[in-house]
Amino acid sequence: MAVRIRLARKGRRKLAYYHIVVADSRAPRDGRYIERLGIYNPRTDPATIEINFDKALDWLQKGAQPTETCRAILSYKGVLLKKHLLEGVKKGAFDEAEADRRFNEWLKEKEAKIEAKKQRLEKSAEEEMKKKIEEEKKINEKRAAELARKNAEKAAKAAAEAESTTDMDSQKEEETATNQEETA
Repeated sequence: MAVRIRLARKGRRKLAYYHIVVADSRAPRDGRYIERLGIYNPRTDPATIEINFDKALDWLQKGAQPTETCRAILSYKGVLLKKHLLEGVKKGAFDEAEADRRFNEWLKEKEAKIEAKKQRLEKSAEEEMKKKIEEEKKINEKRAAELARKNAEKAAKAAAEAESTTDMDSQKEEETATNQEETA
C-alpha cells in the first residue's frame, strides 16, 4: 500500500481550503483517508497553515511520500528539515542537541521573515488607505468649491432679481404718487 501525504479539497466553489491528509494513493482525492494532519488555506496572505508537526514527521519517517504541494508546505513549516536533521543524528554526523539548535535557529529566522512580510503587508495597506483618503479629500474639496461657486451664482442672481424688483417697486410708487398728484 503506497501512502501519500496530500491535500483534500474542502469549502465551496471558488472559496477552497484544504485538509492535509495521509491517504492511500488509490483513494479518491476527497475520499477516504488514514489521518488528518492539518489545514491549508491559500486564500489568506500569507497562507494559513496549521499542521500537527509531530504526526507529519512521524508519517514521513514511516515512509509516506508527500505530493509536490504538500512537500512545499512541509518544507515551509520545517518538517522536512527536522526529518533531515534527525537522519543526520542517526548516521552520527552530529548529536541531537546540535540538531535541535540548528532547527531552532532556522525556526527563528523563518518566523522573523513571516513577521516582516505581515508588517510589510499591513504598512502597504495603510499607505494605500491614506492615498485613497487623500484622493477622496481632493474630490470633496473640488465638489465643495463647485457647490460654493453655484451658490454664489444663485445668490448673485437672487440679488439681481431683488434689485430689479425693488427698482420696479420704486418706479410703481413714483407712478402711483404722480397719478395721485394728477388726480388731486
